[in-house]
This record gives sequence, structure tokens and C-alpha cells, in this order.
Amino acid sequence: MTSALELRRGMYRDSVRLMQVSRSVGALDGVARALVSMATELNLELLAGMGFDVPEDAGANDLVIAIRAHDDDALRRAREHVEQELAAPSGGSSRGGGTALGPTFRTVGAAGQDATVALLSIPGPHVFAEAVDALDSGLHVMVFSDNVPVEHEIRLKDYGRERGLLVMGPDCGTAVVGGVGLGFANVVRSGPVGIVAASGTGSQQLMCLLHSAGAGISHCLGVGGRDLSEAVGARSTLQAMAMLDADPATGLIVVVSKPPAPSVAAEVARYAAELATPVQLAFLGRGQDDLTTATEKALTLLGLNGGDSGPTVWPAWLPECPLTRRGGVLRGLFCGGTLCDEAMAIAAESLGPIASNIPLEPGWALPANLHSEGHLMIDFGDDGLTAGRPHPMIDPSPRLERLAAELARPRTAAVLLDVVLGHGAHADPAAPVAEAIRTAGPGAPPVVVSLCGTDADPQGLYAQARVLAEAGAEVHLSNAAATRRAVALVERQPS
Repeated sequence: MTSALELRRGMYRDSVRLMQVSRSVGALDGVARALVSMATELNLELLAGMGFDVPEDAGANDLVIAIRAHDDDALRRAREHVEQELAAPSGGSSRGGGTALGPTFRTVGAAGQDATVALLSIPGPHVFAEAVDALDSGLHVMVFSDNVPVEHEIRLKDYGRERGLLVMGPDCGTAVVGGVGLGFANVVRSGPVGIVAASGTGSQQLMCLLHSAGAGISHCLGVGGRDLSEAVGARSTLQAMAMLDADPATGLIVVVSKPPAPSVAAEVARYAAELATPVQLAFLGRGQDDLTTATEKALTLLGLNGGDSGPTVWPAWLPECPLTRRGGVLRGLFCGGTLCDEAMAIAAESLGPIASNIPLEPGWALPANLHSEGHLMIDFGDDGLTAGRPHPMIDPSPRLERLAAELARPRTAAVLLDVVLGHGAHADPAAPVAEAIRTAGPGAPPVVVSLCGTDADPQGLYAQARVLAEAGAEVHLSNAAATRRAVALVERQPS
């Protein structure tokens, strides 16, 4: 075994991009471990865990490259690969100069001369200063980063509102502004629906279903998962609603969120009633409409659901051999937290308690080892499972390992999982899932897939669905429909 450690001072790269580089280097033949990241406190802890000596003077603005390989030749190839990836046009040195995409700058303000939105993807504790810099430069701000203190979020949103600028996030994973997708975003047609989203994959599901039904999006303004909390008080939600109300291209506003604080939900409803543009509130949770029902209601308001064409029929792709019931428990393995939440709310109506790392009820929490003898659903994109590693929509390895284990477990009655397409996601997410299903072989538990994507996504919706169905999975565009199908495979036949 041989290794290399390098610290490059003052060389900044986007954290999502570095996660992709780490994954691609780590996948090379002969490479045991690889970490290409900014030298944040968390990443330095990961570095120490790999057995490297941590540079004492490393800081969050420095780039660290650590590789452990089986031999010198593999190490050489890995280092060459890192250089190629870092030199790609999507990167650029923070020291100035330029790339194939144009010049790079030391500050957000300097870069924002011809821009309208700044997207920040840096360690959470460092977001505040950069966001203020962007707001002072007249830019709306999308904060992809998580782990931003809530008091910083409140101050930033108030600071932006005073200047007529929107702060999207923190932890805003998805937005579409004027047809341009930011973060994890599907390719959807333009249209009259404006979305205010305190939910990343929730907004993706909504946009994909609307696209499938022939509707389109004016803008999708993410506001971050905490915006409708008691503390934040819908600061960005109310501002985004006002912006969409003033937008002549928006004919319907849909506000999608995980369960908000009751007082905040009431304030959003009160404000919605004052706007000239119709507003549909799609607050998820037990006893609330699922995302598919919310979409159907939006289509009805647009005059696109019912009438001569009849109600919308959501696409599904069936395997050659129909899935059959079997005794046991339901296992849900998700990349999207909102899709996991929605699935749990639906499944709990029929199956009772669903154990999870993001439980619907405190008493349903999974232990640290994420195992339970009963029904369970795991959000592999939760912050607790992504510390120091790429989101599962980028690197599906942890979920694939669990999928193989659940398919081999006799007590598993059915497996439910999501596959999310779009920019920022894995280039071919269906292929490794299909391989896991084929490897499990005949007699393995049935697999139901919620496929969140569009025919315009770079991965190709129909190609991805075909790969999964040919492997033996049942595939649904609607996450709610996929969940109900998986539940039906577990429930006993009525006596």
C-alpha cells in the first residue's frame, strides 16, 4: 500500500464538484481510498480517519488531496486523474486568471457584475460573509450549503428583503430560475406554474409530474427546509410568493413544504389570500394530500385535468413477470428526504409504525445502526448520513449496499426506493440498481421504484425506466403510486 497527501493553499473548489472528483478517483482500479476536499474541520477528521497526519495549519480555504492506493502505478494514475478533474472547465482557481468558462474571482461581489443570482456551496459556517457580499452586490442568493446557523439564516433573509433580494436556503438543493436549473434540477418545460419550495425532492416530484401532464414551470424558488419553521417564520416563502405574484408569466403559485409550524402555516395561508395570483398550499404530512394529489389539483386549476381527456394517468413501467405478494416487512431506501416522508405517511396508514432515521413520530426513530425488525424507511440523503461524503444522488454506494442486504433478507416482503434524475444527479442511476436486482436472482423480494425525472433529463426517463423494468422492478413516475403498490405487496389478502 502506498499513499500521497497534498495541501494546496488558497485553492477553492465547489464542494459538490469535489465530492464528484473524490468518487471518480476512488473508483479507479487499484485505489483504496481517496479524499479531494476543502480542509474543513469535518474533512480533516475524515483525513485523520484515513490514517493521514493532518496538517496543523490547514484551513477551510485550502484544498486537500489524499489518496491511498495498492501500488505506485495506481497512485500515479490517481494523481493524474485528480489533475485532469481539477483542470476541467467546471472548476477554476480562486486566485484569479481564467478557465474555458471565463475569468474567476476572489469574491462573489467581484464575480457578480453580469449576474443576477449567486449560488453558494461552501462550508456552512463560512456562508454568512459570502452571502452578505453577494447581497451587497445586488444579487439574489441561493445557499446550497447546510449546517448554517439558524440565526445567520434569519439575519441574511432580513438583510436580503431590505434590499429587495431573495435568499434561497440554506440547504436549498433545487431551484429553477427563468428556465435555468440550479442544484439538483430536472429539465422541465416552461409554463404558468410558479413553485415556492421548502422541499428539494418534493419540488422535483411536483415539477416532473406537471411536465408529464403537459404543464410547465415559470420558476421554482427554493427557500430551504427551515423556512416554515417557527424560528424563521416563512421569511423567504412570503417574499417568493410576492415575487411570483408580480411575475406576468406565473398564473398559479404552488407552495410545497414538509409539515410547517402551525402558526407559520396560518400566516402563509392568510398572505396567500391577499395575492392576485391563485395560490395552492401543498403542505405534506399525515392526513394531508400527497404530491400526486396536489399535482392533480394544480392541473384542475389550470384546466388540464379531467374534461374530455379524462383524469391524468401517470406513467408506469411493468416488468415481464408480475410482482407477487409475500409475507414480511416493507423496506424503503430513499435518496430524497421528502419522497421518504411522503412514502412513510402513506404506508403508515395501512402498515402502522414505520421506523426511520427521519421518523414521523419520535417513538419510531431507528437506532444508530439503522436496523429494525419491523417496517422501515431510510433517507440516505439525511445530513447525518452525508457528512464527509457525496449525497446519494451523486454517489449511491451506501444505498446499493443496503439494497443488496435487504434483497437477501428472508423477512423482506418488498423494497421501495426512489431513483432521481436530472442535472447534478448520477449519470446513470438506474444501472447499479438494476444490477443489484439481477444479482439477487429469482425468489428475491419484489422491488418497486419511484422514478423522479422527465423525458428531457440528460439520463433519459424512458431509457432509465426500461433498464429497471427489464431487471424485474415495477416503475412508477408517481412516488405516491409506487408507495401504495409496495404496500399492497406487503398487506395480507382480506379474509
